[in-house]
Amino acid sequence: MQLYNNTPLIESQALSDLLNAKVYLKMESMQPTGSFKDRGISALCREYLEKERTECFVTSSGGNAGLAAAHAGRKLGVRVRVIVPKTTLKMMIERIKQQGAEVEIEGESWAEADIKAREIAKNPKHAYIPPFDHPTIWKGHSTIIDEIQAAGIIPDAMIVSVGGGGLFSGVMEGIKRVGWNTTVYTAETEGAASFYDSMKEKKRVTLKSINTIAVTLGAKTICEKAFDYGMNESVVPLLVSDKQAVNAVKNFINDHRVLTEPACGASLALGYEKRIPPGKHKTIVIVVCGGSGTSLELIKKWDEILL
Repeated sequence: MQLYNNTPLIESQALSDLLNAKVYLKMESMQPTGSFKDRGISALCREYLEKERTECFVTSSGGNAGLAAAHAGRKLGVRVRVIVPKTTLKMMIERIKQQGAEVEIEGESWAEADIKAREIAKNPKHAYIPPFDHPTIWKGHSTIIDEIQAAGIIPDAMIVSVGGGGLFSGVMEGIKRVGWNTTVYTAETEGAASFYDSMKEKKRVTLKSINTIAVTLGAKTICEKAFDYGMNESVVPLLVSDKQAVNAVKNFINDHRVLTEPACGASLALGYEKRIPPGKHKTIVIVVCGGSGTSLELIKKWDEILL
């Protein structure tokens, strides 16, 4: 039983016109829980269940990783405990509970929730599921590249959002495996630029705080694997503003009738804002990473905040 979807790869006429290239969208927003997290998280949950006969998955996430773990646990028949920070949207807590998971609130930030999750997971019958930092998670996310290759597309550029670096690490692992010569543009908002700053300083940087509407990009430090991959000369880190990310979300709704989070809007903004020079690449794939922490009401609220 596969716990994630093989997602469509569709051409975007609107973004193709803007960038003077063939622009394809890898529609991870069409995963069971609405984000790419289903790939890697489900792979790790299954691995623990098969190797260690785990009786409970424990994760720390106020967003898409927690929802993905809850979904995987429900499908596999395993108890799930999700530890979320106080800042977690009520909407996300309800969605996690709808999957049958237990939700506990701990701390003001993900880091504090993670400490509690790791403590709970010391139980030998429990398994800790990190949101982004694990080789099996990266391998799971790398299946995005396998599906693009199976569609007969070899992009000379890809665009991917970076939070903690799990998706980026999976994309880079997949590109390395299939042997493409592909430029990878990474997207972050200015208030969550842990990857961008780390590349600039040539060392892993820990942000003092997160200040962005794109809360699912809010990892203060990227994982070590993401840093290692980021030092590759084929990687180009870029930043967008919160306003540009939210505008991209709205443009994407108009162009493709699909709702995404601002974290995904960061990637889309590189296209809508022409941050990649038009005509520079022939074929571009944007990973539409999706996200469930959004709604039309929230978009309206973000618009008001960003006026």
